[in-house]
Amino acid sequence: MFIEKANNLISISRQCELLGISQSSVYYTPKINRADLQLEQEIDEIYTGSPFYGSRRIQAILSGKGFFIGRRKVQSLMKNLGIEAIYPKPKLSTKHPDHKIYPYLLKGLSITKANQVWSTDITYIRTKHGWVYLVAVMDWYSRFVLSWELSNTLDMEFCLVALRKALSIGKPDIFNSDQGSQFTSKNFTAELESKQIKISMDGRGRAYDNIFIERLWRSVKYEEVYLNEYMTVSDAYSGLSKYFEFYNERRPHQSLRYKAPTKIYFSTI
Repeated sequence: MFIEKANNLISISRQCELLGISQSSVYYTPKINRADLQLEQEIDEIYTGSPFYGSRRIQAILSGKGFFIGRRKVQSLMKNLGIEAIYPKPKLSTKHPDHKIYPYLLKGLSITKANQVWSTDITYIRTKHGWVYLVAVMDWYSRFVLSWELSNTLDMEFCLVALRKALSIGKPDIFNSDQGSQFTSKNFTAELESKQIKISMDGRGRAYDNIFIERLWRSVKYEEVYLNEYMTVSDAYSGLSKYFEFYNERRPHQSLRYKAPTKIYFSTI
């Protein structure tokens, strides 16, 4: 449950400690002007549906919707969001030059059971006043979302909180991520190595190495985020909580023979 300081008897830092969530996820300061925010939201929807669209085509679609802006403005807003054509995900995780990069271990691997491979990634979630960031940990075989966290900053802490919550449920043979600094940080990789979990990382520019979680983001946005207008981070947390409960417990998946991820995950571990 996302928390706010409605009670002075317990500090927010203590509440976060008790609930096991990142303190950075509690605070949010609007920084984006409303005109640019609206344009970024339009670009987000266009790009999520067609990640191969570049700035020219996005500009044309925006013009068709009545947003008459130059291509440079479109490029600037796409840069703010960390997206570009062909690479079908936001570049929210930036490689750190001093962090160790691990090889990609999933090429040609047959996924036959739960807890064989987990993966993680970060995406952006819009609110009325700006963007917050969502990280999730998913089991590849069952598509079960083991954990997720929100934050208004791209620090490592909220990713580590999500990892530890997932590890309280199970343990994978292999853990896959991109090469972002959050996932290559010593604290994050040490958590995995201490439990003898093999670490796998996507190749640079290989957007489809982590395809299942890319599909998760598409579902989250089209089935929840774009259908609602979150006023605050707390609203986003509440909406996403309900969605992930639905996704895990009741949403039938064609690839799972129309069963829900929870049933597949817990029946095969």
